[in-house]
Amino acid sequence: MRRPAKIIVLAISALVLLAGAVIDRRATLATYLVAWIGLGAVPIGALGVLMTTYLVQRAWTRALHTILAAGTAVLPVAALLFAPVLIGMKELYPAASDASSLPAFKAVYLAPWFFALRSMAYFVIFALLALWQRSTWGERQRMIRSASVGLIVYALLVSLAGVDWIESLEPEFHSSIYGLLFLCFTLLTGISFAIGAALLSARRIGATRGYGALLLSTILVWAYLHAMQYIVIWAANLPDEVTWYLKRSSSGWQVALGILALGQFVFPFLALLSARVRGDRTWLLGLCGLTLVMRWLEAAILILPAIPHIEPLTVGLLLIPAVAFIGISLWWTFEMAEQRNSVRACLAPDAHAETGSR
Repeated sequence: MRRPAKIIVLAISALVLLAGAVIDRRATLATYLVAWIGLGAVPIGALGVLMTTYLVQRAWTRALHTILAAGTAVLPVAALLFAPVLIGMKELYPAASDASSLPAFKAVYLAPWFFALRSMAYFVIFALLALWQRSTWGERQRMIRSASVGLIVYALLVSLAGVDWIESLEPEFHSSIYGLLFLCFTLLTGISFAIGAALLSARRIGATRGYGALLLSTILVWAYLHAMQYIVIWAANLPDEVTWYLKRSSSGWQVALGILALGQFVFPFLALLSARVRGDRTWLLGLCGLTLVMRWLEAAILILPAIPHIEPLTVGLLLIPAVAFIGISLWWTFEMAEQRNSVRACLAPDAHAETGSR
């Protein structure tokens, strides 16, 4: 999409979202949060994948470096795009509007000022981690040290962010595995985006079978974590936790759950078992695209049933402009960052000289 077209789509999308906010503020913010979680997970996930590649250090990790580094450069823009959620948090988060029914600790922890402060801290630390990782590229020992420390901090903060941004929509619900679910959500998004962007570009990324296996293994971890949460909650049979699932298995959400199970697990799993599919660029690109679409569906399942008094029709109409506004803003920034990083990557020392041929 050319620059004038991007500007026009951005302007139209922004106007539609503003009109939606005037007509139905809560539904607009809920839709915006769904779109942001699905797209904001790309730079957050790219950061985690980038640090992982620093520890693995194989030929495929070098091939994806420029895309992953450019993805992390989008983090400041993703932070700015989260501002509407912070501004309108009282429409979405019960603890921000009335915390009187919550235990003392939850009331303080989920207070609007503390929620906003933590969110800003997450983005600042993510951005600093991204700068640190990019500055060590080409120096193997520094890469290993920065990634080792960074992944520990990253895993903790992403887990906390998932609890804050999604789980706290229903403060009475608690799941000890929820942070890991969001961590896997972001990593799956980052991996799918990186592989898909590499396949769309003209760069050489080598044989695609390894990328297909990487995508398959991440999907299996995602499915395992969801299954474990369901089994634990089913075994415990606690009312608050069971209610969380009941909301998502009625009023049409059971159809969305079925589509998610088929589109994110059954179909990709069976497809990626085939060596022919794993080695085919078109198939792999399609599965990466399907995975990214499933992230929006999963975000909708996690978020929308928790927010009362919103019209499904309004959400459906606003989702396209919300995705367009956030997606174009992030993609535009990504393109500029990738152009800069492509030049730097050509000039950097070969940090994979000893392991790249493995």
